[in-house]
Amino acid sequence: MAVISSLHAQNAPKYSNEFMAIGVGARGLAMSNSQAAVTDDVTSGYWNPAGLLNVKEKYAFGLMHASYFAGISNYDYFGFATPIDSRSRIGLSLIRFATDDIPDTRFLYDADGNLNYDNINSFSAADYGFLFSYARRSKLIKGLNLGANFKIIYRSVGVFANAWGFGLDIGAQLKRGNWQFGLVGRDITGTYNTWNYNPETFYDVFAKTGNTIPDNSIEITLPRVIADVAYGTRVKENFGALVTTGVDITFDGARNTLIKTSMFSIDPHLGMELDFKKIVFLRGGVAGFQEIKDFKGGTYWTFQPNFGVGIKIKQFKIDYALTDIGDQSEGLYSNIFSLIVGLGKSKNTKPRYIYGNQ
Repeated sequence: MAVISSLHAQNAPKYSNEFMAIGVGARGLAMSNSQAAVTDDVTSGYWNPAGLLNVKEKYAFGLMHASYFAGISNYDYFGFATPIDSRSRIGLSLIRFATDDIPDTRFLYDADGNLNYDNINSFSAADYGFLFSYARRSKLIKGLNLGANFKIIYRSVGVFANAWGFGLDIGAQLKRGNWQFGLVGRDITGTYNTWNYNPETFYDVFAKTGNTIPDNSIEITLPRVIADVAYGTRVKENFGALVTTGVDITFDGARNTLIKTSMFSIDPHLGMELDFKKIVFLRGGVAGFQEIKDFKGGTYWTFQPNFGVGIKIKQFKIDYALTDIGDQSEGLYSNIFSLIVGLGKSKNTKPRYIYGNQ
């Protein structure tokens, strides 16, 4: 990974494809993305593909919609998972993060210089992620699950530009008693986005205003490693408690995180979940530790708290999260709902559940 960083630093901007790091499912978001070790439903295709082996239904579906920045941008997710044999599962995850109905004012003035609002059209700036997941239970090590994602990225900015990207994620989960461990390598080989621009759509405007005309280029998303550990227990059968913590390690230089160097940054996270009979869930988490400058020239540290609840009714699970991907210092939170549906029992798989999950 250090070799990738040194060879392609000029083409690897910070936060490349960052829409793929937001997260899916209200459970994971409420627990501040602390999911690599404990994810056990269809959203595992995103959090850690190895967790797909914990899904007990034959067919599992997941849906989520979230609005960010006062409804300006929308984030949508769909997931599906099913077994293919007694030791393997496959999954599909679709993600769209977009700002729609952006005014296109290139032709606001007609050829005679008259202002004509009827000439205003609109376009979308949209990012798409397609994850094709495969998970398999290890024969050599008891309690070890392995998984991988083949990832396709498509990004578009109206008729002005678009990009295609391809990458690979790998993941593992290991259970030892009430302890569970998770490790994920995202964009492990680097994800390469090939950008193509259509200069005919903006050349005249850019030239008149002195803006740089962009060239077709390749943008590289460097690897991210996520390592989590979790411990869970049950109290008198009816109540359960789960604590999970870990770190996100990025390799695109110094970010505004708790630990940072010129080569990598470490962002810790912590999540908790309480349940009653595996029917009602209460969740919380903290992450996003950042150093903020104040108006006097000093600095102070902030963090992002998240909260959530969930309820499971037969084959339906409805989750809610109060979370934030914007400026947490202003308290701008987002309300997120997600739905998970399981159909049929998987007869051939033997799912593992932490601290006696169902």
